Order: sequence, then structure tokens, then C-alpha cells
Amino acid sequence: MMTKLSQLFASGGLLLTALSTAVADAAYTAKHEAGRCAIRGHCGSKSVFGAQLPCVDNGLAQEPDDKLRKQLVDFCGPKWSEGPVCCDAEQVDALKSNLQTANQIISSCPACKDNFFNMFCTFTCSPDQSLFLNVTKTMEKAGKTLVTELDQLISKEYGTGFYDSCKDVKFGPTNSRAMDLIGGGAKNYTQLLKFLGQERFGGSPFQINFPVDYSEHGMKPQPMVPKRCNDEDPNFRCACIDCPGICPELPEIEEEGSCHVGGLPCLSFASLFTYGALLFLAAVALVGHVAWRKHAKRRSERLRLLTDAAPSDDEDEGDLTQNAAMLDRPQKTYIINTWCDVAFSRLGHVAARFPAITIISSVIVVLILSAGWFHFDIEQDPARLWVSPTSAAAQEKAFFDTQFGPFYRAEKVFLVNDTNPEGPGPVLSYETLVWWMDVEKSVKQIRGPKFGSTFQDLCLKPTGSACVVQSVAAYFQDDPDQVSPKDWQKTLRKCTESPVECRPDYGQPLEPSMILGGFPEGSEDPTEATAMTVTWVLNNHAEGTFEADRAMDFEEALKNRLLLLQDEAKERGLRLSFSTEISLEQELNKSTNTDAKIIVISYIAMFLYASIALGSTTLSFREFINNPSLALVESKFTLGVVGILIVLMSITASIGLFSWAGLKATLIIVDVIPFIVLAVGVDNIFLIVHEFERVNLSHPDDVVEVRVSRALGRMGPSILFSAITETICFALGAFVGMPAVRNFAIYAAGAVFINAILQVTMFISVLTLNQIRAEDSRADCFPCIQVKSARIHLSGNNGNPGARYYESPPESLLQQFIRKTYAPRLLGKKTKAAVVAIFLGVFAAGVALLPEVELGLDQRVAIPDDSYLIPYFNDLYAYMEAGPPVYFVTREFNGTKRSEQQKICARYTTCQQLSLTNILEQERKRAEVSYVSTPTASWIDDFFQWLNPDNEACCVDRRKPCFAKRTPAWNITLAGMPEGEEFVYYLKRFLNAPTSEDCPLGGQASYGSAVVFDSERDTISASHFRTSHRPLRSQEDFIKAMASARRIASDISNSTGLDVFPYSLFYIFFDQYASIVGLTTALLGSAVGIVFIVSSILLGSVLTAAVVTLTVIMAIVDIIGAMAVMGVSLNAVSLVNLIICVGIAVEFCAHIARAFMFPSRKFMERAKNRFRGRDARAWTALANVGGSVFSGITVTKILGVTVLAFTRSKIFEIYYFRVWVALVLFASTHALVFLPVALSLFGGEGYVDPESDGGLEADLTSRRYRALVPDGDSESEDEDLDT
Repeated sequence: MMTKLSQLFASGGLLLTALSTAVADAAYTAKHEAGRCAIRGHCGSKSVFGAQLPCVDNGLAQEPDDKLRKQLVDFCGPKWSEGPVCCDAEQVDALKSNLQTANQIISSCPACKDNFFNMFCTFTCSPDQSLFLNVTKTMEKAGKTLVTELDQLISKEYGTGFYDSCKDVKFGPTNSRAMDLIGGGAKNYTQLLKFLGQERFGGSPFQINFPVDYSEHGMKPQPMVPKRCNDEDPNFRCACIDCPGICPELPEIEEEGSCHVGGLPCLSFASLFTYGALLFLAAVALVGHVAWRKHAKRRSERLRLLTDAAPSDDEDEGDLTQNAAMLDRPQKTYIINTWCDVAFSRLGHVAARFPAITIISSVIVVLILSAGWFHFDIEQDPARLWVSPTSAAAQEKAFFDTQFGPFYRAEKVFLVNDTNPEGPGPVLSYETLVWWMDVEKSVKQIRGPKFGSTFQDLCLKPTGSACVVQSVAAYFQDDPDQVSPKDWQKTLRKCTESPVECRPDYGQPLEPSMILGGFPEGSEDPTEATAMTVTWVLNNHAEGTFEADRAMDFEEALKNRLLLLQDEAKERGLRLSFSTEISLEQELNKSTNTDAKIIVISYIAMFLYASIALGSTTLSFREFINNPSLALVESKFTLGVVGILIVLMSITASIGLFSWAGLKATLIIVDVIPFIVLAVGVDNIFLIVHEFERVNLSHPDDVVEVRVSRALGRMGPSILFSAITETICFALGAFVGMPAVRNFAIYAAGAVFINAILQVTMFISVLTLNQIRAEDSRADCFPCIQVKSARIHLSGNNGNPGARYYESPPESLLQQFIRKTYAPRLLGKKTKAAVVAIFLGVFAAGVALLPEVELGLDQRVAIPDDSYLIPYFNDLYAYMEAGPPVYFVTREFNGTKRSEQQKICARYTTCQQLSLTNILEQERKRAEVSYVSTPTASWIDDFFQWLNPDNEACCVDRRKPCFAKRTPAWNITLAGMPEGEEFVYYLKRFLNAPTSEDCPLGGQASYGSAVVFDSERDTISASHFRTSHRPLRSQEDFIKAMASARRIASDISNSTGLDVFPYSLFYIFFDQYASIVGLTTALLGSAVGIVFIVSSILLGSVLTAAVVTLTVIMAIVDIIGAMAVMGVSLNAVSLVNLIICVGIAVEFCAHIARAFMFPSRKFMERAKNRFRGRDARAWTALANVGGSVFSGITVTKILGVTVLAFTRSKIFEIYYFRVWVALVLFASTHALVFLPVALSLFGGEGYVDPESDGGLEADLTSRRYRALVPDGDSESEDEDLDT
């Protein structure tokens, strides 16, 4: 193509500019007057292969013959229909031939074309040449004088107008500006003319200078008026895509989250303002209340003088018979709770009565379910892991791959000079260039170890046999001999200024932004770039095909070569990072042994704690000192082991069950579910064992089976409450299309549910056997061995070793602290007010932080810390100056109709103003919000230009242009364009036409795969329009770029009625973020809704259910706020964790809420006169199960989470450790601090606890229990702490 452009100078050629001045030799252009020439005709060339040079001729202009006149009028326009000229027929023929290439590049803009042609025609044939041309240098050859240098005068007005009319013209096939091809990327008219006028190989055959000021007498620029791209004359007006001045304005875009009050998002401002207002009102109310109390107190003091305040005998008698708290003891029963209590009591009795059958049957069922492990499979493909196969992104990717073929495979390398202590330096040098060319040569020789394929076998070849390699080496023709030690910098600068002059073998100009980066601030000098990037491009094929396997085989060999190359680069003081197409998936699926060890240690820590803490429930430190042999009997190490085994059994059963169903597991499931189930399982073990020990004290005369039955009857409904809510919360994720979330939710729900079943059956049986062993004084873990010294100490009354109530261990320090100190102080009026204020304040802060939670999952976090991809992603974000390509795809587009063609074209006057390509062009002009930065490659515009009969080398039939004598003629109104079957016929020819210098519009290279025909219906089933995003340097950029592309596609569809969607390679990985906020809201909202419903049913109170639900909501909001503070972004991984948080938060709250609604009589009686009503029941709940919640739930999770702090995996450290720390902190404080206070203020009416309502026998047992449990500071408990 450029060869043709260079030949323009031989025929009179292109207008050229330079800022130099020269003094004309009087012998060349002696006379400067109207009607006199300066050059005429061809006199030969400098060399055998050189272009023709014009002759010196200062003679008069001559009238042309009829043939020449017709040639001029046909080619240069009607203004040449009269008057003499300074050219001959040979020059005009050459001019027409050589302008053919330029015409194909700029003909879409009539104004640019007219200015371009007018300048060339005037330069070649004007009768007044001597007035603006001055020959300054010549050479003699074969008796003729050849022009080798001349000056030409061009007015600033015309030069500026010419440049302005062409600067925005696009050349679709190369997806670039026409100015990059005809003007070397000129930024103003002087650079444009300088580029065209410089004598060089492939450019002008002689030097032409364009001085701004000229001293030669009688010379001045020609008075030519340029056409504007938005000219008033419609015949010269350009399309919107080539002329911003006529484009319609698109509506302004309002970004999400743009609502702000000052510097705060509206939600944050509303949250803080509301809390501040409530706090102010509360302060006002408090001041008013204090004032009223003082007034009331003075009034009551006056009344006291008039009345006798002494209590009556009846009142004293009442106090003796029953304490005040018991006056408010619930009297009603709740039928559902009674049913649950009876059901669990019977279940516990059966499991305790037949332990062997229960254990064996449980194991058999688990083994049957676990047989599904033979079908176990882990999903490793990131695309199928994070995107639902039914989602729009997955379907669009499948459509794109099916219609156009899979997106090409890119193997990318960054070479960076940032290892010097003094700071980054230029990456390029003579030695580096030569070394790198040798590296590229070695890459071409690499063979895959399995199939032996080379790069040449697999590479993308758009124009023939040349492979696409985007490298700075292409500027030097990939030849070390072309790299001069002295001039390589000059060559590099020339190529970056005008990439069209240094095109690689595959033909497309290589923009410097695609291969160089890291320029010092304020510099664009390519020799100062601190980083270079190289991309090898391979053809891609459907997954699982032989061709795809060959490509991956080669990439494995390339990866090994590049790993070795990193050491070579290091020796040169450089750093090399890289990625192959297979790299990300390989690294994502790589699990480190370090994390596996950390997880196992976490489990062991919880297990050891559980075993030790469970044993301490029946063995005090004093007893252990007095008789160490007791530890052998009272130890519950076996129970701890069984608890862990039950967790493992539930996990294996769940995985086996759903593996039977063909549900693939994920690495999240493998890593996280054991932790969740173990945490929940240990909690229930503590609750069951603690309650069982209480039953042992309160009903020592019952047989073991009855005592176990009573314990499970009381704790079973609590376990049911937490198990149902957790299972349903997890199961909600099954309705999510994202496989990673859906599969996790199903596996977790199954594991938690199975674990709960095994705990109330198999664990109860083991607990029974363990108690029988302990009462027979047999050693834990070794039940065949009887510890006689312990038997002497443990022997009980009436021959029943289990009835040791008189030797029952005292309350633990934790239980005493909660009963005597913590609960009374927490329920004081001032404390309750402070708790509500503080927790609402934290909740308001959490709401305010919601808009600050970012979206995304940085690849650098998801892969191992030692992965070779981490430096690559760092370099990609830091140095990549070109954005990823994006395709706007049409489906079922009937391009055979004119009305449909007008919906997608842009370069013709009848195209819709808001057509597909016009909208894309307008969006490109606001790249800061649209993220679209390059011109659109429009196949239909270039197809119609290819049909233009002026492009004589393009569409040719019988050596003549296809549309040469068409009626109506080809024109920019689309009137003469093909329709129907003719459209399909010529379009197929266009798509198969090779791209060549004679016809750069040929569609084979640029659009060969861009259009897919439906041969049965003679229409177009799919086509795409290619553009590019601007450089994307963060997760936020990628998410916003995808969102913007989808908005643009929606706007196009709404404007044109076409089915359009955007596609880029990275969309499939970021699709989750298009809906993750709504998905998170829906899942968490549904989860708390389920919590409310289940709580209402099982607790029998809407008010209490509302308090529990509000507590869970506050905890979850606080956790999300903490995510913003701790830098945890929202993605599928954190969404899974938030679902976990709802379930675990319910686990914290459920037992206290149930203990509040069904208060234990024996605990409530100990409230004495201090509390009444809801306060008494809140105190009872804390005294009863507060210790178990803290030691059995909070501490176990603290231990497990603390171990995760030592992980070296970023994804575990950020998305598990940080979130779970927030979970333990907020869930435990809300359950143990806020919930009791909220229940004491707003809780519903309580019910009788069936286990406490047992008539005279139960009352006597309860009295004996109270008598046996020490209460050393009863007097202090009578103090009124409510004031």
C-alpha cells in the first residue's frame, strides 16, 4: 500500500510539507508568472527500481487534447473542464493509478477525499505551477533534467483545513485512523506534509519542502479553499464516524453511586444522620425523664408523711412463699415446643436404649451415602466455576465461540528494567534488542513435548504465512543485522512516530502502545520506556479438540522455556514476567500444602479444646489434685473423637450423596465445609453435654437412659432451631446460578443437616455408653480397664454410682461470673441504654460503610503467593498501554434489506444517526466513562467502500469495476448498494477478497470470520463489530468496562431494534459482578426472612423472632462494614462467607433466645427479687446457656479462626480469616450482649418449659438441685443493680 503512495510523487504526487527554506536556482524555475509551469512529464528514475521523477519545465501551460481533458474531468472534477494544464496523459494516468490506494483509505469522507485529490491534481496539472512550485535541485540522466528537490507553497488555511478534514477519518480493516496510514500518525498539518514530503525508501522519490515564509519574488500559495467534513454542501459532508462535528450528542451517563451529600454517599449520610437524630432525641428524652423523676420523688416524699409505708403481714408472707421473679413465671405452654420436647425425648431414649443398633445403622447409612465418592469430581474450569451455564455471559460466549470460533490464545511476556537500586531505567539497548531477537528465534523453534507442534504450526496468520507476533523486534524486521549500534534509537523513534513505515510481516501497523510502556513522567520517547511487552498469538479451537490439545502442549513447552528465560533476564539486570493461555487455570487450581496444614491444625485445635473443656464439666481442679485417677474416668476424650468423627461422617455422606447426583465439588467446598460443620458440630456437643451434666445433678436417681432422654428433650429443640435455620440458609444458595456458590450451598446444607441428625442419634448413643463407662469407673479410651481408686471416690448413694449429687462439682468460674456479675450488670437500666446506643451506633457505621465495599477478586489474591503470574499481573496493570478488544455482536441481522443496513452503517448519508457504528463512535469520544477507546471496524462500511467503482483494483468483474456502469450508480446515499441475494453474493466475495497493497479494503484478513451466513435463509445469522477498551488497570476498571459495554449494547438495541450484545474474553470472569450486589441482597434477605419464619414457629413469638432477626441483621451489616475497612471485596467467595455468617449468627443467638422463651424454673427461681418479667427471663437465659454459648461456640471458633492467621495464602488470609474474625467478634457480642438486652426490652411472652413442669417430684428435685449448687454471695445478689 505504501509503495503505491510513494509513486504519487513520480506523477506529480502527494502534497508535501517541510519547514526548511531554499533559494531557487534561476536555471530551473526562472520565471514565476501565471500560465507558466515548473514541472511537466516523466524524465526517468534515479535507479532501475526507483519511481519516475518529473522533468524540469518552466514553459507555458498548454491546452490538452480531448482525451486528456476527459481524463482530468473524470478524475479531478469539473473545474478542469477548461483552460491549459501543465501535465500530460502519462502523468494523469500515473496519478489516477497511484491515488487509488489513498482513495480506498479516505474515500468514506468526501471532504477529505476532495481536499486530498484537489491538492494532488493542482500540484500535477495546475497551469500556474511556477507561482507556488520552485525546483531547487536536479540531476542529469540520459540527457534529461530530473527534479530531485523542490519547494511548494501551501497556505496555512488550506493545510489546516486539509488536515482537519482527514484527522478523524477511520480505516476499518486496521481498526485505526486513516491518518496513521497516509500521514504517519501526524498531529497537525505540518507533520502530515513533512511525512509525505520526506525522501525515503517507500516514500517520496524526491524531496519536497514546504516553507512557511518564502522570499522568492512573485511566488505565493494558490488561493484554494478546503472543504470541511461538516460542509454545508451535502455532497462533501462526511459521516459522523469520520467527522465529530455532525454527530448527535448522546445523553449524559449517570454513574451508579453518584448520589452524594458532600463527600458522603447518600446512604452513608442518611445512616449517620438518622442515628444522630435518634441519639439526640434519646438524650432529650433522658433529660426529661430525669427531671420528671426528681419532681415525682419530691411529691412522693410529701405523700409519705401522710401514709404508713410499713408492709403488711400479708405482703411479708407472700415474700416468704415465692420470690418476685417467680410471680412472672410463664404459665402457658407452647404446643409445638411440647411436641418437639416429647419427640426429642423419645428419640434420645431410643438412641440411649439401643446404642449398638443406633451406632451401627448410622455408620451403614453413612457408608451407603459415601459410596458416591466414586463419582466425585472437582470443577476446575474458572469459566464454568463462576458463571452459570444459563447466564447471559455463558450463553454469549458459547454463541461467539460457535459462530466465530474461540477467541485467539495469547502468550504474553513483559521485560522490565526495575531491578536497579537507583530506580527504573530504559529497558531497551542494542544488546537487549539483539538478545531478544535471538530469544524470539528460539521460541519459534520450540516443539510441544507430546505432539511436536511449533509456533509456525499453531500461530494466527491473518494475511498469509506470516505469524502474528507483537514485538519491538518487528520494527527491525526481526533481523539483528538491521539493529545498528549507533542508529537503533533513531530507527525506533521513526517507527513509533509512523508505525505504517515499519509494519511487521503480517502487515498490520504495530502501535507503540501495544509493545512499550512505563514511560517516565512527561516523556514519550520510546527509548526511555522502562518496560516492553511481547505477544505471541495462536489460533484457538473448541475445548477438547485435537487442535486445542496441540496448542496447550506447545504452551507447556513455552512456559518451561520462559521460566528458564527469567534467569537469563536477571543476569542482564532485567526482570521477565509472563503468562500463557493455560497459566491462569493451572495456577488457580494449584493448592498449597501450607494451607492444607493450616486447616488441619485449625481442626485439631478445636478438637483438643473440645475434649479438654468437656472433661472439665465433671471434674474440678480440686478433685483432680485430691485424686488424679479421676481424670482417667471423667475425661471425655472419646466423646471429642466421636464428635470429630461425626463431623467427618456428615461431610463424606454429603459429598457422596451429591456426587451421586452428579454435582461437582469446588475447592471452596473442600477447604471450607469441614471447618463450618466442625464449628457447628462442636457447638452442639457442648450444649448436649452441658445439659446432660445438669440433668445428672438434678435427677441423679434416674437411670442413664432417662437422664439422656431428658437432656436431649431440652436441648433438641434448640439444636433443631439452629439446624433448620442453618440448613435453609445454606440451601437458599441452591437457587443461585453461579456454580461455585450453588454447589457450596448444597454441599454445606447437606453436611449440616446430616451432622445434626447424627448428633441427636449416634452421638447420644455414644454419650450413653460413655456415661455408663464413667459410672462404672472405667478409663476413658480404655473401657476394659476399671480404675478402682476412682471408683472409691465416685461411689454414690444407694449403690448408684451415678447419683453423686452431694459431690457434684461447683459451678465453673465462667458460670459464676455470668450469673452473679455479668448478667445482673448487663440488665441494669443504664447499661441497657448504653448497650442499645453503642450497638445501634456500630450498626449505623456498618450501613454507612456499605457503599465502600468494592467488587472484584484480584487474580493476584486467588493464586498462590509464589506463583509466577503475580509479577505478570503487576506488570500488566502497571505497563500495559492498550486495552483488551471488545466485539459488539449482532444476532439474526437481516442485512439484505436497506432499512437493516442503515441500522449498522455509519459512512453514508442515509445511515441512521444513532446506528450501531455511530453510537460506538460517539462512545469512543468519551472513553473515560464508556471505556471504549479505538475506532470500530465496521464490515458493512468497508464492504460498500470495496464496491466503490473508483477502487478499480477491489471488486472486479471481467477486468472492470463491478459497479462501474450500475444504475443507480454507487453513491454515498446507499441508493446503488446491493440488496437481497445480490447483497449476499457480493458480501461473500468481499469476505474472501485478499487484503493487498492494491486493495487494502479486501475483507479476508480483517473480516473473514466477522460475518456468518445462514445459507438456508440467505441472511446473516451473526456478525461482529470490533473495537477496544481503554487500558484497564484494576478490578474496578474491568468491572466498569464490562458494565459500560453492556449499557452501550442495550442502547444500540433500543435505538435500532437489533439484538446486540458485547463480548470480550474477560467478561466471562467478571459476569458475576453484574448481579452480585442484587444476588447478595436477595440471598441475605431471604436468609434473614427464613430466620424470622423459623424463629416465629419454633419460639412461638413474633416479637422474639423479630428481635432475633434484627440481631442477626445487625451482625451481618456490621460484618459487611468491616469488610470495607479490612479491604475485603465482594465476590462469590465473600458471598459464600456471608451466607455462612447468617447461619453461624443464628447459631449464636438461637440457644439464648429459646432459653428466654422457655426459661428453666430452677434457674429462674435463683433470680430472687432482683428481676421481674422479661428481665428475669433474660437473666435466666444468660445464666442457663450463656456459659455454653461462650465456651462451646465462641471460644471454639476463636481457636479455629486464630490458626488461620498463620496461613500464607492471600485468599485465605483476606476472605476467610478477616471475615471470620469479624463474624466471631460481631456474632458473639450481639448474641451475648445485645440480644439479652433487646429481649429484656422487646421480647415476647414466655412459655412453660416442659422439663421444668413435672409436678411435686420435679419440684422436690429442683429444690434439692438448688440446695446442692453453692450460692456464696446471695446477699450481694439481692442488691438492686437496675438503678
